[in-house]
Amino acid sequence: MQPLNWEYRPDGLRAPALICAFKGWNDAADAASSAITFVAGALGAQRFATIDPEEFYDFQSTRPQVKLADGHARRIVWPEVELYEARVPRAPRDLVLLVGHEPSFRWRTFSRVISELAEALGTQLVVTLGALLADVPHTRPISVTGMATDTDLVMRLGLTRSSYEGPTGIVGVLHAACQESGLPSASLWAAVPHYIAAAPNPKAALALVRKLEGLVQVAVDASDLESATADYDRQVNLAVQSDPDVQAFVERLEQAAEPELDEQEGPLPSGDTIARELQRFLRQRGDDDPDNARG
Repeated sequence: MQPLNWEYRPDGLRAPALICAFKGWNDAADAASSAITFVAGALGAQRFATIDPEEFYDFQSTRPQVKLADGHARRIVWPEVELYEARVPRAPRDLVLLVGHEPSFRWRTFSRVISELAEALGTQLVVTLGALLADVPHTRPISVTGMATDTDLVMRLGLTRSSYEGPTGIVGVLHAACQESGLPSASLWAAVPHYIAAAPNPKAALALVRKLEGLVQVAVDASDLESATADYDRQVNLAVQSDPDVQAFVERLEQAAEPELDEQEGPLPSGDTIARELQRFLRQRGDDDPDNARG
């Protein structure tokens, strides 16, 4: 059985760019998957294919879901990788969007399926989105680093080349497969504050969307994501201000981001401790808080 299941074959795509994001290891605070899902919704994207999960997933790790149909019939929803097309008449190109969980097995075969699909659709650029945990304060703009096969593209977008060496995920493997196939490709990574990584981070998702816009030259109305970012910042700031230890920890991160400032003296709680306290605070606020209700 072929892993790629077509619902229909999109024809007439104009200079398409394939944008990929995977949930899991490559997706700190759900930033990458949230970014691509937002773009799909904003552009009215239509699903045209899925990748069958049977060959690629450990279902004890990425479990299928039981859903009720018509309120009583039970059905199994498997963790498919979904592909969407987005026609953008006023932009110089259309988009193909791929989103799903990071596969467990046969990454080279999985990447080959995607690269062959990209070639079949006449893709001119492949972009992978990712998000990583970093020692950065939430009070600073989200840093987006990236690499591309085209050095001029990196310079034009003001990206910082990554010097990372070490374990990689499917995003890194797919990027390498595109290079081997001669497909122009780029990889964008958002740096997410590690102490609030358990909650979805719309600020990081927005930063990825904005960098993606410049890369593929497709504009997206991100007003809803901007509103979510403002509310997110407000909630995190309230959490930080409620605890002097947390506030001191964030100030230390801010100083590390500004080398010219003098370092503070004295011990601070660990990042793990701060993360637990912040998550507890945000959970306790819930929907009962009047300020949260206004968001």
